This record gives sequence, C-alpha cells and structure tokens, in this order.
Amino acid sequence: MHLTLIGIGTGNPEHLTLQAIRAMNAQDLILIPNKGAGKDDLAQLRRDICDEVITNAETRIAEFELPVRDPSTPDYRKRVDDWHDAIAEVWQAEIDAHGTSKKVALLVWGDPSLYDSTLRIAARLDPAPKIEVIPGITSLQALTAAHATVLNEIGAPFIVTTGRRLRDEGWPSGVDTVAIMLDAGGSFDAINPTGVHIWWGAYVGMKEETIIQGPLSDVAEQINTTREELRADHGWIMDIYLLRKS
Repeated sequence: MHLTLIGIGTGNPEHLTLQAIRAMNAQDLILIPNKGAGKDDLAQLRRDICDEVITNAETRIAEFELPVRDPSTPDYRKRVDDWHDAIAEVWQAEIDAHGTSKKVALLVWGDPSLYDSTLRIAARLDPAPKIEVIPGITSLQALTAAHATVLNEIGAPFIVTTGRRLRDEGWPSGVDTVAIMLDAGGSFDAINPTGVHIWWGAYVGMKEETIIQGPLSDVAEQINTTREELRADHGWIMDIYLLRKS
C-alpha cells in the first residue's frame, strides 16, 4: 500500500498546493477523521476541500471515529503513545475494510512534519506502507502572514515549542523569539510580560481568522477573553502565537 500524508494548510482550500491537489486526485481512498460532537466543523472542512478539488470519480472518501485520549493515564508520554496505538488500529481497520485500495491518503492540518503525529502513527501500521509526504502551509506561516511580520530577527535563532512547556519550564534560554503551538490556553500568563510582544491568531488562514498583537502586558487579558468567546461560539479552537523580547 502507498500511504500519502497531504498537508492541507489551515483549512482554506486556497492553501492547497498544486502538488497536494494532484495527490488527492490520484488516491483510491481518502480517510477523514471525525473528532466527535462539537468538532464536526473540522471534518466538514476536509469534506469541503475534497468536494472543491477532487475531480477523479474513482477516489472514495471514508470517515472514521477518532479515538479519544485517555485522561486517566498519569504519564503524559504513555498517554500519547497509547492514543497513537489506538488511532493506528482504527486506520488499519478502515484500510482493511477497503481492501482494494492501493493508494490511501490522509489530509493533515498544516504540514505533516511540524508538531503533528501522523507520521508516527503511520509507522505503527503493519505491514508498513510506502509513505509519501506532501508539504503544506503551517499555522506558523499563516500567523506571520496574517500579522505581516517575520518569524526571526536578523541572524537570530528562535524556538518553536508548546504551551505546556512554556507554562512548566518558562522562557527557553538562549533565544528572544518563541513560537507557541498546541496551547490549551493562556500559557503566556506564566511568564514575566515585561518587554514581551505577542502576535496571536486563532483560525489563521480561515474565514473565522481572529488576530491580536501588542505588548503582552496590555493584550493578555483581551486574548484570553477572546479565545474563550471563540471556543464557545465554535465548539473548538485552533490558535498559535509568537512571543518576542525587545
């Protein structure tokens, strides 16, 4: 089996590359995860993208219920590993159910290589498929574009990390610029805001895009309030932000 992981950007069909569109039309089967009540918008975005760009009548679309991570497992890494094992089992069952499919694809938010575990899950399939990756626009790119800013200062390094690590470990040493992904909300409240500028965005690249930027001490409360309002309105939220010390 040939498994193609296709980066689809942030859910905007205009973010698809020509390579991604060609790959989608070359598939026998495209799998779409359904994350359950309140998050059907995410599956619908994938459906809408397929409806817009797939012209191959032979390409089939199949949806599957995405397993839920078990919050009762205390060890974070084991909790994630067990979850990935469960997802791989569901993938395998869905692929086996469409036994004539030689070319199978999954549509991956952003890019399959940046803070995404699709490649790790694919490595659990047995027999191991031949894997192809189609790169996509990341939320980090969409964020900096939305704010018309750059990711790094001239000749300076930056770190891309998670909200959990910012909250637990503080500002990473040796850098003045930090990009934060996968934040459950408000992890920037754990750092000293003095001299820190933030560029924040939710649903970047989508029609619901909302962005806020300014000194962290001035806009942190506004971001937290806006984030909760957006989550309540949509039932889910995807946000990302860039922090820089002056």
